[in-house]
Amino acid sequence: MPELLYTVKDVAKLLKTNEDYVRKLIKKGYLKAMVLGRLKVRASALEEFLAKYEGYDVTDVDNIKKMEIAEEKAVACHLRGK
Repeated sequence: MPELLYTVKDVAKLLKTNEDYVRKLIKKGYLKAMVLGRLKVRASALEEFLAKYEGYDVTDVDNIKKMEIAEEKAVACHLRGK
């Protein structure tokens, strides 16, 4: 049976990030969680988060923005004369 719940530590490992960052995602409401003794994240909630924010830069949870595609960057640089 696949895992249904992950700890914050588990999620951090899966996302290749740290536990504090996962807690920030939860606190800001980007990643749904529940408390069962400790914070737990449903596998489905993690999948929803990944699908919803694919193509976004979520490095800064206070400033989530859509990623620029390489082609868009090249056009922008060309227009600025760089």
